[in-house]
Amino acid sequence: MRPVLRPSVVLSTDPALYGDRTGFMTEQPSFDQRDGPRDECGIFGIYAPGKEVARLTYFALYALQHRGQESAGIAAADDGGFIITQRALGLVSQVFKEHDLRALDGDLAIGHVRYSTTGSSGWENSQPVHRTGSATSSGRELALAHNGNLTNAVELHAELRAQGVEFSSTSDSEIIAALIADDPSATIEESVRAIMPLLQGAFSTVVMTNERVVAFRDPAGVRPLVLGQIDDGYCVASESCALDIIGATYMRDVLPGEMVSIGADGIRTQMVIEGARKAFCLFEYIYFARPDSKMNGTVLQAARGRMGEALAREHPAPSADLVIAVPDSGNAAARGYARESGLPQDDGFVKNRYVARTFIQPGQELRKQGLRLKFNPLPEIVGGRKLVVVDDSIVRGNTTRQIVQMLREAGALEVHLRISAPPIRNPCYYGVDMSTREEMIAHGKTVEEIAEMLGADSLAYVSLEGVYGAIEGGPANHCDACFSGNYPLPVAEEGNKLALESELPMAPTSA
Repeated sequence: MRPVLRPSVVLSTDPALYGDRTGFMTEQPSFDQRDGPRDECGIFGIYAPGKEVARLTYFALYALQHRGQESAGIAAADDGGFIITQRALGLVSQVFKEHDLRALDGDLAIGHVRYSTTGSSGWENSQPVHRTGSATSSGRELALAHNGNLTNAVELHAELRAQGVEFSSTSDSEIIAALIADDPSATIEESVRAIMPLLQGAFSTVVMTNERVVAFRDPAGVRPLVLGQIDDGYCVASESCALDIIGATYMRDVLPGEMVSIGADGIRTQMVIEGARKAFCLFEYIYFARPDSKMNGTVLQAARGRMGEALAREHPAPSADLVIAVPDSGNAAARGYARESGLPQDDGFVKNRYVARTFIQPGQELRKQGLRLKFNPLPEIVGGRKLVVVDDSIVRGNTTRQIVQMLREAGALEVHLRISAPPIRNPCYYGVDMSTREEMIAHGKTVEEIAEMLGADSLAYVSLEGVYGAIEGGPANHCDACFSGNYPLPVAEEGNKLALESELPMAPTSA
C-alpha cells in the first residue's frame, strides 16, 4: 500500500521509499538523441461535478505529454473534502493505472506533466505540489501546477526561508504554492491577487483547494493557457488540444495578468495586473505546441506550413529534386516548402514512435547506431536524389549531423538543410531548458561554417520576419530572445535550473 497522509493526502511514489517495486521509472534514461530545446511543462485544471474529473485530467495530460516526459501527477478532491495527490516519474500512461484514477475521486482536479526547468528531475520536484499553510496563516490546503520559470526564484526562496518557511523540493513551483498557502487572506482568489505582483518571469499556473480551481497567468503572457467549457463545468489547459481530447469547447485564451476562478457558483474572472508588455513565446508556434493546438487564434499546423512557404521564398534550393521532412517536427514546414517551391515531397525516414517509452539502455553496440533507434532512412526514396531536408530548429547540431550522415549513407547525392526557425543563439530564462550559448552550434559561427560542421551541401534558416509573417504577428507582443537576444523581461544571466539546489539548503534560516 502507498502511505496515506492526512490532512494533506499524497499517494507517494517516491523511489527512495519504493525503489523499483512501484513499477515506475526511478531514473531518467541516459540515452537521449533529442537535440532541440527541452519542452517545459503542461498543466490542466477542471471543475465539473458529476464527471470523472481524474479520468478527464488523465486524458488531458495524455494530450499534453509532448510538453514534458519526466513526471506526471494528478490532484483531486470532493467538494469540501481532502485533496489527494498522486505523482511519479515517467509518462502519463506509466504513472496512472485504472485503480489510481478510481482513487482520485471528486468534483475538481488539476494535473501536470513536467520537464524540469527549475530544479532537478527527481521525484520530489514532480507536480502537482501539495501544501498546507502554516498555523499562523490561513492554514489553507492546496495543490498547484505551474508552467514557466520565476526569474526571481532565488530571492523569493531566500526571503521565505528567512521567515522560517520550509520546502520539500527545489522547484520554483513550490515557492508559488508556499506564498499562496501561507497568505492570510480569507479566500484563495484574494491570496492569488496578493502574491501575483511578487512573482517575476513566466508563470501559467493552476491551483486548487477543496472547493475551487483557480488559474492565473503572468502579465507578459509568456506561456500559453486556455479556457474551455465541458457541459456545465469549466477547465483550463496549456493547449487547446487537451480540451479537444476530452470533448470540451475552447472558449478563449486566459489573458496575460488574468485570474480565472471556477467553482460551484460558476466562473469568475478578474484582471489582476494590467498594462504590461506582452511577450508570448515565439517558439511555441515553431516547436513546442502540438500542431493541432490553437494559440492566440492561430492553428499551428497552418502557421508552420506558412513558415515553410516563407523558407522556400527566402532560400530556394535550385539543384534539389525532392523535399523530405525530419519527422515529426519538420512535417508541416516541409509541406509548405514543397507547395511554394513546386518540388515533390516524400517520406525520407520512417520514425520509430516508441523509443521514448523504453527504460532499457541500448548498450554499447546499439549505441554506435545512434539515431537509427529513432529514424531509419529509406534508400529507395532518397538514394540518387538531391534533397531539401526541412526541420524546425537546430540547437547543438548533434542530431542534425547524424541525420545528414545517414542520408549520405542511404545514397543521397546532395543534402540541403532548410530550417523553419532562425538560428538559436541565446538561452531561455522563461521556462525552457535550452543549452548554454557555448553549446549552441550557431553561437559565434556563420551559416556557412555551421553547414560545414553538419556536413550539408547548404544550410539556410527562415528569417525572423518570415516567422512573424507566418503567425501574422510582430515582436511587440512576443518574446524572440532565443533568436534575437532581446529579453523582454528581466533575467539573471548567471541563473540556471539547479540554482535552488546548488546554492540554497532546504532547511529554513534565521531571519
